[in-house]
Amino acid sequence: MIGKLSDEARALALADLPQWTAVAEPDGISRRFTFVDFAAAFGFMTRVAIMAEKADHHPEWSNVYNRVDILLTTHDAGGLSQRDVDMAKAIDAIA
Repeated sequence: MIGKLSDEARALALADLPQWTAVAEPDGISRRFTFVDFAAAFGFMTRVAIMAEKADHHPEWSNVYNRVDILLTTHDAGGLSQRDVDMAKAIDAIA
């Protein structure tokens, strides 16, 4: 089972992810991505969806026109886990 990050590990992870913001409820991290138009936003979501499916770890997200808001949390761990940190880094690489 994946464990929730300790406060120290969480602080280190967030230092490595400066564009992500800590979220209290649910315990996780979030980021807003903005693109030139809907097609670019949807293309980004498609690439993330394929990667997330392979990792069997799926983001909570919403899309409005050129914006994609992503929340990462590990429900089984009760909050932010290393899987979320790894996913955030992979998403950043796609963006």
